[in-house]
Amino acid sequence: MMMSTDQAALLEPLRLREISDAAIAMIDEQGTVVAWTQAAQHVVGYCAEDVVGRPATLLLPSSEEAPGVSAFAEQCRAQGGWSGTEAVRHRDGRTLNLSLHLSLLRGQDATNRWLVALTDIGAFPSGMMNGSVRESLLTRAPVGIAIRDPQLRCTWMNDTMEHDGISRDRRFGRRLKDSLPGFEAEALEAVMRQVLTSGTSAVHEYRAWPVDDPRREHAFSASFFCLQDADGQALGVCSISVDVTSNQRARERLAILSQASTRIGSTLDIMQTAQELAGLAVPLLADYVTVDLAESVPFGKEPSAQIDTMYDRPPVFRRAGLASIHPGTPESTFARGETVFVPPTSPLATVLRTGRSHLEAVLDASPGTWVDQDPARAQKIREYGMHSVMIVPIIARRAVLGVALFSRGEDPVPFDEDDLLLAEELVTRAALSLDNARQYTRQHTTALALQRTLLPHRLRGGAAVEAVGRYLPADTDAGVGGDWFDVIPLSGARVALVVGDVVGHGINAAATMGRLRTAVRTLADLELPPDELLAHLDDTFQRLAADDADAADQTPTVVGATCLYAVYDPITRRCTMARAGHPPPAIVDAQGQVTFPDLPTGAPLGLGLGLVPFDAVEVELSEGSLLAFYTDGLVESRDDDIDVGMDRLGTALAQPDQCLEDLCSSVLETTRTRAASDDVTLLLVRIHTLNAAHIASWDLPTEPAVVSTARHLAAYQLSEWGLEHLVPTTELIISELVTNAIHHGAGPIRLRLIQHQVLTCEVFDSGTCYPRLRHARIVDENGRGLFLIAQLSSRWGFRSATGGKLVWADQDLPSTL
Repeated sequence: MMMSTDQAALLEPLRLREISDAAIAMIDEQGTVVAWTQAAQHVVGYCAEDVVGRPATLLLPSSEEAPGVSAFAEQCRAQGGWSGTEAVRHRDGRTLNLSLHLSLLRGQDATNRWLVALTDIGAFPSGMMNGSVRESLLTRAPVGIAIRDPQLRCTWMNDTMEHDGISRDRRFGRRLKDSLPGFEAEALEAVMRQVLTSGTSAVHEYRAWPVDDPRREHAFSASFFCLQDADGQALGVCSISVDVTSNQRARERLAILSQASTRIGSTLDIMQTAQELAGLAVPLLADYVTVDLAESVPFGKEPSAQIDTMYDRPPVFRRAGLASIHPGTPESTFARGETVFVPPTSPLATVLRTGRSHLEAVLDASPGTWVDQDPARAQKIREYGMHSVMIVPIIARRAVLGVALFSRGEDPVPFDEDDLLLAEELVTRAALSLDNARQYTRQHTTALALQRTLLPHRLRGGAAVEAVGRYLPADTDAGVGGDWFDVIPLSGARVALVVGDVVGHGINAAATMGRLRTAVRTLADLELPPDELLAHLDDTFQRLAADDADAADQTPTVVGATCLYAVYDPITRRCTMARAGHPPPAIVDAQGQVTFPDLPTGAPLGLGLGLVPFDAVEVELSEGSLLAFYTDGLVESRDDDIDVGMDRLGTALAQPDQCLEDLCSSVLETTRTRAASDDVTLLLVRIHTLNAAHIASWDLPTEPAVVSTARHLAAYQLSEWGLEHLVPTTELIISELVTNAIHHGAGPIRLRLIQHQVLTCEVFDSGTCYPRLRHARIVDENGRGLFLIAQLSSRWGFRSATGGKLVWADQDLPSTL
């Protein structure tokens, strides 16, 4: 009789399936089949009447193999069982390749029986077989087998059944509820009665505290088979029970780790990530968990300690995570966010110093121990019965970010090495998320500080406007963006209003924003019209992007930006605007009517569309009007179209009587109803009209004698304004400006004085030759006029105007005015 064996073991879930799907039969010491099951009939085709009372060799495919059965029986008896593969003849004559398992059973009268389990190898996926025969679970302890009569009294059992501390004598002739009352006996007997009645098999899982391990709850899986005689009547029930505690705990650990992959690190917030670690571990692993991080970590800074380095002083941490089975975490002596001092002689300090975990399965809180040196902690430990502790360092890139403490109080089972491995795996996963969050926080903080440094701290609108601006970073993991706004004083009491948005987030976007804001201010000083300024700004952006790409040898990190640039003149109440892909401003009149002017969109900056010109539009504003400049983060969302956001913004702005600070807050609260995915910038500007009494202008002929007339007109006007002390310098400035207009300009000359934050002198002529400051030599007779103007004024310059050019100079007014 040729038989083959294999030493390869299967994974436990497959072995359990092997039991529940097995065809069970029982034979005596002489090899006669004494009991059969419906499952066996299903596998080999023979019913109980065909095989019970007949030799088991009936199932062999050839009678020539029968003489070897006796020798094989002796081998099995010596080994206490056998596992392997065997060719078995089906009732229809075909040969089956079955997995065969034999287990020795002992009876009350010292006789033996053999329990045979046959499993069709073809019923399992080929990938699980790997070309080899599976080794039987029945010969690999611990598997308990018991045979019970129709009254459910134990008649046969294998040696494994005694491993739980209950002897054969206490089992034989007794029902389960009499020998093992704590093993859900009533429920198990109910299943066995059902099996006896139906003649089929059943599987039942239950939990119990074995006699040999009373402190730990074990999980068991039991399979029940109805044993039949030759007439098909129930002889009894066969129960095969397996302690699956290790498998159950492994599945629980896998489930915890599976949850960890989705529950830990859901955000880039350090404190939230630490809390997610604590919240996951309770109650799945521990009754109480704390997560303490190095004091600098929550702020994105590098931790001060490295593995194998000693602390010069007791380490200071911040409690970032806290969870307990008790509401309010009363076990903790520190609340989340509070500073935690680690006793230098405690295992916590040792873990931080060595970078190795500490397992104290039975916590010693007696006098003289480390616990006793921390009275507050000792009181909590005794009050809540903490009896087992694990301390795991939180390490990322060899830096100790902090420490996690796991404790059990109500759970009576102490931590073991498997628990420590699970805790270390959880902490390792959390450490990666914490380090990512720390690096993000550092970059986010840097970018935010950079951006807030670059944004104006005070908006100076002069006599032209009153302005209030707000910047709110996005409430997402993307980081700080490149939004900016600005109010730039221009000549002639005018003011430039700017809002822009650099594509992207992070330090690169913030740095690009700073460079664009500087470029806008520089171009604004050149007194360029809005459309020309945007064209120059577009060229500047492309050059900067190209330089960055060449320096990094890669594509630019910032690919574009939008911008809206407007110039408001408080003398005419006219506002000239142009935009580069930016949302249009909102205009609110004194009655609360909101409109969005129809401005040509223009291409965003940096796209290289230089052939597409920027177009400016001039709008006349009514007295007391309000302008709202904003970025798309205020009006765009994933759920609504931008038109919906603009309508919402218009509704929020229709409150012209509110002060700008209150209105700004109200608009942001109304329009940001949910977490924004982009930065939000809002600039509110209330326009003013310059009092006509503060403006004086005269048209002058282009004659040399007019210079004296211009001086007298200006002196008289300054006297009317009470600015007599400025008459001498103003006369000199006007003399030079008018003289230059006569000699180097053309057409009529217009002189204008404007009293606002400063005194502005303007001279207009129709020429196109712009003045240029020169440094005259000693022998030169000309070329000193502009130098004199620069010395006498606080600022001077020129700009293009309709029909010509305008040269101006500002003088500071007394601070009391």
